[in-house]
Amino acid sequence: MKALYGQQNSPGEEMTFVFQERENLPPTRDHDVKVQVRACALSWMDTKLLSEIKLKNELVPVGREISGVVLEVGSKVTFFQPDDEVVGILPLDSEESGVCEVILVHEHYLVHKPEKVCWVEAAGALRDGLRAYTALHYLSQVSPGTSVLVLDGASPFGTIAIQLAQHRGAKVISTAHSLEDKQYLERLRPAGARVIDVSHGKIDVAESCLEETGGLGVDIVLDAGVRLYSAEDEPTSKSQLLPHKHDIITVLGVGGHWITMEKNLQLDPPDSHSLFLKGATVSFLNDEIWNLSNVQQGKYLDIL
Repeated sequence: MKALYGQQNSPGEEMTFVFQERENLPPTRDHDVKVQVRACALSWMDTKLLSEIKLKNELVPVGREISGVVLEVGSKVTFFQPDDEVVGILPLDSEESGVCEVILVHEHYLVHKPEKVCWVEAAGALRDGLRAYTALHYLSQVSPGTSVLVLDGASPFGTIAIQLAQHRGAKVISTAHSLEDKQYLERLRPAGARVIDVSHGKIDVAESCLEETGGLGVDIVLDAGVRLYSAEDEPTSKSQLLPHKHDIITVLGVGGHWITMEKNLQLDPPDSHSLFLKGATVSFLNDEIWNLSNVQQGKYLDIL
């Protein structure tokens, strides 16, 4: 039985992927669930985070979002029985690779898979669903009547965030990075999200959002990265389609929530003063917090 791992010999070096031959699985422990993997999503591997929390090994397991069938359960497992269909995210410190036929998972990292959701969709939507739900329900409180700006709405995360926000009765505004993205967002059902096409760089996102909200600004902003500098100072590798941090602060309404995935966000004193005047908040979206601390394991399983 083979499993897929990533190998990075030195910092900055491009990662190579290798299949490792595995011996028979160790005996199933009290709370372990043996799962036959039916589908596994390949998400980006944050090797820097693993290094920061002292989990960097020579071989890093690949594929953490899995769906499959329970083959065997440990003596103290209470949530699952053999033949149950399950889905879950392997923890950061797991030595198991999701790209493997059979794996062992602690029962507290799995939930039952809905019967009508196929294997691939269950594994593929899990990470972005967790991220969107965390942003909208724990880092901000989306509710009927609130306005939400979802940047790059055609991304997997953006699509789920739009649908979750609309499900809760929020008014959604989204940006599209291309004509294809705009057409995709306009075909989403239920319809209702206002789409702003920023692909040509001619449309001011802040101005459009303020016009859409009658000058009041939006209650929640979910970004997909931000520009921290002006166009001439921005590194060429950065997408110029990303909004500037000043635009996001401008578009925030009173008491608004800015949920950012920009881990190196830098706020200058004028930025902080603008946020202070609006009573607005900035929250950092790191979906790994649920795995880094088990204190709120119940909430995590509820989201899954």
